[in-house]
Amino acid sequence: MTDVAQVPSPNILPSTRQIQESYDAFKTKGLQLNLTRGKPARAQLDLSLDLLALPGVTDYVAEDGTDCRNYQGLQGIPEVRRLFSGMLGAPPQQVIVGNNSSLSMMHDAVVFSLLKGTCDSPAPWSQQGETAFLCPVPGYDRHFRICEEYGIRMIPVRLNHDGPDMDEVERLVAQDPSIKAIWCVPKYSNPTGTVYSDEVIERLAAMPAAAPDFRLYWDNAYCVHHLTSERIEIANVLQLSARHGHPNRAFVFASTSKITLAGAGLALFASSPENVKWMLARIVPRTVGPDKVNQLRHVRFLKDDAGIHQLMDKHRALLAPKFHKVLDVFDEKLSRVPGVTWNRPKGGYFITLDVPQGCARRVVALAKEAGVELTPAGATYPYGKDPNDRTLRIAPTFPALSEVALAAEGVALCVLLAAAEKFPAFLPEVRPQQSGAGKTSGV
Repeated sequence: MTDVAQVPSPNILPSTRQIQESYDAFKTKGLQLNLTRGKPARAQLDLSLDLLALPGVTDYVAEDGTDCRNYQGLQGIPEVRRLFSGMLGAPPQQVIVGNNSSLSMMHDAVVFSLLKGTCDSPAPWSQQGETAFLCPVPGYDRHFRICEEYGIRMIPVRLNHDGPDMDEVERLVAQDPSIKAIWCVPKYSNPTGTVYSDEVIERLAAMPAAAPDFRLYWDNAYCVHHLTSERIEIANVLQLSARHGHPNRAFVFASTSKITLAGAGLALFASSPENVKWMLARIVPRTVGPDKVNQLRHVRFLKDDAGIHQLMDKHRALLAPKFHKVLDVFDEKLSRVPGVTWNRPKGGYFITLDVPQGCARRVVALAKEAGVELTPAGATYPYGKDPNDRTLRIAPTFPALSEVALAAEGVALCVLLAAAEKFPAFLPEVRPQQSGAGKTSGV
């Protein structure tokens, strides 16, 4: 987590009875609020409405003469690969542009490796015995779902403030050839907002691996998704991997899903020349070409790196107030509760809220009963099992600002009530007032 809120010693807290009364009153509002997934809000999608009129009825030819209405163009038209080259940290010839879901590309890379092996594999992964992935936790549930779907053993490793616990990662990868990959969200991680340090990225690129076909699944989904005026940059994993003698180690993924239109964007893959050749060969039986008209409209709309950053500044103007509102509510309501912390992300789409141990599932249940839908407790861990039942992922992006504020109030109430139920000593009971002394603050 980044910038974790410091929890002071308990001071003046509402009583258990006050919390229960406030929670009961909140339930009577009959709300239907959703903080489950990091979806762009309608106002964010509206920022890219001009895409719907592009490229126009006469503008369908790419710079190399490709008729974008037709088949072929498996790797993507030249100008779209050049457009996203800087964002991916790879030259255009090492970029593949697909249709709207980078998750599909990650899924396919896993399946292709299981069935065919990578360009460095002595045999398909499925013929080498057990396959395992390292999974920094808390992490992204959809990464874990891919592994679970195909019987890949998941090994949790702790995610520190600067990236995965590299002592543990290096130890495991060096000794176990069944470990074929590690999932990484290197900038503004889902859900903790973690930014990998240059040192961590270099260690990932340089470390010895028992498996000759070990891969970094580098899901840089939030590479331009800043929540402050600071545009944080991270080390180039492709360059570092090549420098340390592992040119094929990193599979880099990204997309425009949270840049333009989430359901009609572009998926992006970048890697070494050999990995790009491998991926294109695997794609050939699957498709005769991506949606190049959509590629062309993105080029016409975004134009260049400056156009991407200008659009993302508009996203930040819509999103930052929502994150600030949630953090303000947590600061006001939860800062005195022992065992409760949260991060202050500088980018990405989530806030991680850690509640007292053993309380996360109860918080989710209480919130649902009160009309606030949260991501299931445990979702940020492999197999949906948070060993401490503590970590919750809060997604403030989709609801309106007023709804976000109300939902945050509800979540705070549920945390207080769950803590009071499990650890009654945390919170005072109501006692008779004596000369104005002993009053406790309301929720």
